[in-house]
Amino acid sequence: MKKLENTRRVILLFLSFISLAAQVAGFALCWFYSYKPFLKAKGIQFWIKGDLTLIGIYVVMLFLLSRMYGGMRIGYLKAWEVFFSQIFSTVIANVIIYSVLALMATKLIDPRTMLLLTLADIVWIGVWTAISQGIYRALFPPRDLLLVSGERPTEDILHKFASRPDKYKICKFMNISEGVTAICEEIENRYDGLVLWDIPTAERNLLLKYCYGRSIRVYIMPKIPDVLMKGTTEMHIFDTPIYLIREYALTVEQRAMKRLIDFFCSFILLILTSPFMLIVAICVKVYDGGPVLYKQVRCTAGGKEFKILKFRSMRVDAEKDGVARLASQKDDRITPVGHVIRACRLDELPQLWNIFKGDMSFIGPRPERPEIIAQYEKEMPEFNFRMKVKAGLAGYAQVYGKYNTTPYDKLKLDLTYIENYSIWLDLKLMLLTLKILFKPDSTEGVDATQTTALKEKKIAVPEGEEEGNE
Repeated sequence: MKKLENTRRVILLFLSFISLAAQVAGFALCWFYSYKPFLKAKGIQFWIKGDLTLIGIYVVMLFLLSRMYGGMRIGYLKAWEVFFSQIFSTVIANVIIYSVLALMATKLIDPRTMLLLTLADIVWIGVWTAISQGIYRALFPPRDLLLVSGERPTEDILHKFASRPDKYKICKFMNISEGVTAICEEIENRYDGLVLWDIPTAERNLLLKYCYGRSIRVYIMPKIPDVLMKGTTEMHIFDTPIYLIREYALTVEQRAMKRLIDFFCSFILLILTSPFMLIVAICVKVYDGGPVLYKQVRCTAGGKEFKILKFRSMRVDAEKDGVARLASQKDDRITPVGHVIRACRLDELPQLWNIFKGDMSFIGPRPERPEIIAQYEKEMPEFNFRMKVKAGLAGYAQVYGKYNTTPYDKLKLDLTYIENYSIWLDLKLMLLTLKILFKPDSTEGVDATQTTALKEKKIAVPEGEEEGNE
């Protein structure tokens, strides 16, 4: 098994190197045959060390962006996600390097060469993705997995694994009531891994140690205490390891730095996006004559209430009966203008003012309505843990989840952010949010199954994305 994994890693690294090398070669051709002669005519001379330095900068930039956005995660991500991530990384890298060249020339350079390079990159990425995914599927078939569950229904986890048939195959289901011994005997038969879905801690520990001793991989869906353990501080004050879990709070330095970033970035973005906000405001007003902005009470750190601002994307009477509803995939309450601004995330722009005022941060758990928080806490008392930090425009749950991710899974993602907080994590999530803005599944509404499930639990709306009269 270990030899197979090492082979897998070597092949993936080789495929990633081919992609990177081809793109760098394309940029080198553009540099030597177009941009370098142009700069030389302007009196800017580059020798071999300068050539290598500039190309090296492009290599590092493209590599880091591809790593961060997942462009090299062949087999781990779906083919279209790898393709999209590679394109996104390449476009950003090309824009940055073009800006550097323009600064050196002290004027805008003819962009046609860079546009042609980007177009060639997109074609190459498409070919490379198809070939790489084909090689991966041919060499590494889906892993045969054994699913062990407890009392919790398995439909949700089965749906998640079924969405990746190229990577995982649930071959058999067993309930923990069948006994640890029977499960261990079954594991030895034919499986590449074990999936543990909401089973008691005692049995889970026995299975973990059994699989670890035999180099069998285990996929675990963490519970809330597991997420909290990720933020522990390791201590060495005795002759045994100690993990310290304490009341979470940002340090004074972290709060000051986070607020400075929020203040200055929101101020700059308010200025830069003001023309777009004016256009959206006019479109919303002209369509039906209703109010341009939509205000709603939400909660931030410590349960403090504030009024969040959004451009109205639904009919004025969207909640005329006073009942909060999920924004579904084909919601007839959303206006034609609303469909456009929701898809482009332009409806969120007024929240820059909330950030500027200090109600919210750029990164943090999305703010919820007080009444929805109260409903969630009946099912999940831990839901108030996510209010240990200031609410955010975007966050861990938005980057690694989707709009229709279940509230419990979003809670675990938000707690992962809180327990691993750092300024660098904020900056990383800001950059990753740029990619999410262009992913269609990050804004899709919930389907009928999720709506029914939430109604049965008498839970209203995740993230409070419904709209109505204030």
